Amino acid sequence: MYRGSSSGDSSLFKVAATVLSALIASQAIALVYGGARIGLMGVIADAALASGGDAIGVIQEALILYEVMHTGLTHLEVVGSIHEHKGRMLELADAVVAMPGGLETLEELFEALTWAQLHFHAKPIGMLNLNGYFDDLLRFLDHSVSTGFLSERNRALLEHTTTPQLLIHRLINAP
Repeated sequence: MYRGSSSGDSSLFKVAATVLSALIASQAIALVYGGARIGLMGVIADAALASGGDAIGVIQEALILYEVMHTGLTHLEVVGSIHEHKGRMLELADAVVAMPGGLETLEELFEALTWAQLHFHAKPIGMLNLNGYFDDLLRFLDHSVSTGFLSERNRALLEHTTTPQLLIHRLINAP
């Protein structure tokens, strides 16, 4: 799951992260995420664990120096680089979910989409568009289709909804 190491400016993000994580745990699905204890990452890991689920973290070695590593996870892997981090997270995951976040969240989301476009994986990719956070990005993707830079097929690789419940339902039932 990709989401920010910040919490954002609204409690809505924390509530949605908690609900999403509880839904994941209720389906006996392990949470795979960036391994930090701060921001929405910490919220979603704590919620998964509190709901009786597993939380698997994959964190870059350099971030350990900043003391952001979550020490109460089911499993934590330390990797050497951001490239290893992204590859390992995708390898462990059955689906990709992006929540509101910053540059790293967007970069990881687009890399997962690119890898799907290139047929490196066939895992469903979803975005939780809370409070219109990703509206401009979704308009940009639609504009990319209308100008011929993105195919409809590749645009359809990204599932997006406004509720955790619908997003989990769609990802679990993805073809």
